[in-house]
Amino acid sequence: MLTWFKSLQPLQLLTYGYFSLLLIGFLILSIPVFHVSSITTIDNLFISTSALSTTGLATINIAEKYNWGGQLIILLMIQIGGLGYMSIGSFVVMLKRRKLSGMNKDLVRYDFGLPEDFKVKVFIRDLVITTVAVELIGAIFLSLIFWWNGESAYIWKGIFHSISAFCTAGFSIFSDGLEGYRDNFYLNTVISLLSIGGALGFIVFTDLFEKFSGKKQKITFTSRIIIRFTFLGILLGASILFLTDSTISQLPPENRILVSLFQSMTAFTTVGFNTHPIGEIAHAPLFFILLLMVVGASPAGTGGGMKSTTITALYAQLKSTFRGDQDAIYMNRKIPEHRVRMATSNFFFYVIVIFIGTFLLLLIQPQNTFAVLFEAVSALGTVGISTGITPDLTILGKVFVIALMFLGRIGPLSFGMALFSPKDEEELKEEDLAI
Repeated sequence: MLTWFKSLQPLQLLTYGYFSLLLIGFLILSIPVFHVSSITTIDNLFISTSALSTTGLATINIAEKYNWGGQLIILLMIQIGGLGYMSIGSFVVMLKRRKLSGMNKDLVRYDFGLPEDFKVKVFIRDLVITTVAVELIGAIFLSLIFWWNGESAYIWKGIFHSISAFCTAGFSIFSDGLEGYRDNFYLNTVISLLSIGGALGFIVFTDLFEKFSGKKQKITFTSRIIIRFTFLGILLGASILFLTDSTISQLPPENRILVSLFQSMTAFTTVGFNTHPIGEIAHAPLFFILLLMVVGASPAGTGGGMKSTTITALYAQLKSTFRGDQDAIYMNRKIPEHRVRMATSNFFFYVIVIFIGTFLLLLIQPQNTFAVLFEAVSALGTVGISTGITPDLTILGKVFVIALMFLGRIGPLSFGMALFSPKDEEELKEEDLAI
């Protein structure tokens, strides 16, 4: 057993680790003492996976089915899924003033997709400190908003939604999500700032902290791409929703802007909250929301999706191909060839998984093709917004969505690399291929 464990690659260890945590969370959440009323085994497994993967899709209403203890278990799983279990474990090791092992560093690096030159110890320290500080501030503001609006248990609701937002989980303990706060500027703003902060990622936080503390003169190339891509993506999505959706256009102008910005943000950061019924949005803008979910957040953050840096690398490669250049250039910087290969593989594998997942769901689900595709993309991207079909999934449909959510947390490319062990290189003859 020990020999087998030592033979595992870091990505394989990461996958087994998250699977073990999923089973532990599922077993604890299945204990009846945490239930208000009876919950099926498959629904407990679904909610556990959704929480650990920070997705937010739910087959049942967690506010009505789980008591405070059950909601606390869900929140702990969201926190572990958002921060990464290896990051939390490594931080505990650092608190004991013990040295991090090479395996610890590798697992954190793989889990967050860190650049090779990034200092893991600094990253872990900044990750935990930033998370605690941001979630605490968010909880205070949200508690005040809920108190001002006459909510009961406003402190608990503030804590729950702050962690759920920063970890881009999108779980809510309101029966209608955040639709009751559609026109509340303050709640929309706080939730958006928390979600964008989680989606931007801890690479950006570390870079900005070191820049403003005088340790470096400018932020890294990766952080510049992430910041630019995130805000341009949200603004583009908001513009599409504002201009093309008939249900949103019926709202007063200020509410129309608020809803458009929030729903674009929630798709692009993969947080999954909604202040407007997703199923009522017209097909064209809903398709654009789907594209935002596919792209997703940024590396080293709490969000899912294909990642903004993957799309950037592919765009740079496409532009260089059209121009006949040898190198992929973006913002006057050359993107390393191995990063372009990773981006291409990530894109290709991601599309394959969406294709297979959607195909399998269509075999057993009676809903229309677009609703099923939207569900599959939302699950794999760990987004959590749905057109409304999640509670109506069949048992086998729930199993497929569970698999997609788990893959989304690990990352399709990372899972593929964990699945296929590296082979020894051999001398191969080069052959040309028509494209």
